Amino acid sequence: MRASLAGVAFALMLIAAFLAGRYAVETEASPPEPLPPGPASLEIEEARTIAVFRAARDSVVAITTSTRIIDPFTRRTGETQLGSGSGFVWDARGHVVTNDHVIQGASRALVQLADGRSLEAQVVGRAPSHDLAVLRIGGDALPAPLPRPEPGEGGLEVGQSVLAIGNPFGLDWTLTTGIVSALDRDLPGEAGRAISGLIQTDAAINPGNSGGPLLDARGRLVGVNTAIYSPSGASAGIGFAVPVSTVARVVPQLIETGRYSPPSLGLGFDARINAAVNRQGLPGALVLDVAPGSEAARAGVEPARVARGRLLPGDVVIALDGEEVEGLDDLLAMVDRRRPGDNVTLTLLRDGRRRELTLELRPGR
Repeated sequence: MRASLAGVAFALMLIAAFLAGRYAVETEASPPEPLPPGPASLEIEEARTIAVFRAARDSVVAITTSTRIIDPFTRRTGETQLGSGSGFVWDARGHVVTNDHVIQGASRALVQLADGRSLEAQVVGRAPSHDLAVLRIGGDALPAPLPRPEPGEGGLEVGQSVLAIGNPFGLDWTLTTGIVSALDRDLPGEAGRAISGLIQTDAAINPGNSGGPLLDARGRLVGVNTAIYSPSGASAGIGFAVPVSTVARVVPQLIETGRYSPPSLGLGFDARINAAVNRQGLPGALVLDVAPGSEAARAGVEPARVARGRLLPGDVVIALDGEEVEGLDDLLAMVDRRRPGDNVTLTLLRDGRRRELTLELRPGR
């Protein structure tokens, strides 16, 4: 009996050893899957986003506009709210940048700061062609301007993280995040001219965000939120912003003169006629006017003419500095990126013959 019990115990020990060895072998052969990143790896990104928002928040403003109305029966004047939007402090002199469409048609604009103060704003300048406007506010202890990338630094890249701050639907100082989805987008603008070179982002932009800043992960201004693409009017993950390179070119001129005038070639064009020509499969920008006494006039640039109801062809600009011009919007955007005094080389086409001409850009009028 004792021998049988000892045998059973010995057998159980062998089974246990076998199972233990098998388990060890299986464990060594199948190491556990690595755990997904935990909260510790997210905290770094979250801390950076929080720091950017806290640093930028005070520089962002809410803008409400109103317009005067006259009662047709009593002839009394009053005010009615026109709309709302966002903006941000540009410099230490109290200049505030926003979208032109935020203040369009307004007779009065109020700027609300993050500390609760509401300040009367004066319109300094407008650039409808770029949907930009500058206001000015007075007062003590105004917020610091947002930092901007240094001139000459590399531009944005698709996939780069961005943050938008604004006041969508009156929900003041709202932060949304996303990435740069695409670059160099065009949108229809004033008088049929496209607003070109826009940043596309999936950071949520809604009504009321217009004029607010688009920031990079370091908290630097990279754009001004301007529009959304949405069938419903709410964010659909496609928003657009005017790039800071354009803002830095346009805003100082608005502050100095109240208007923006891009450099001039000394040539005149018509958007509707050029669009009709392009629809016929003819690329380029058809010259319709040449400024008297200009370099273009002295070089013999010939405008198209209308005689007896017929359009007689003249010179067509088909390239600028070797870059092809598909239509008038292309040419205007190329010129707009340059400055008065720059020399540009135009490629012209007339009667099937090409020629090149170098002109100095003049200050716009």
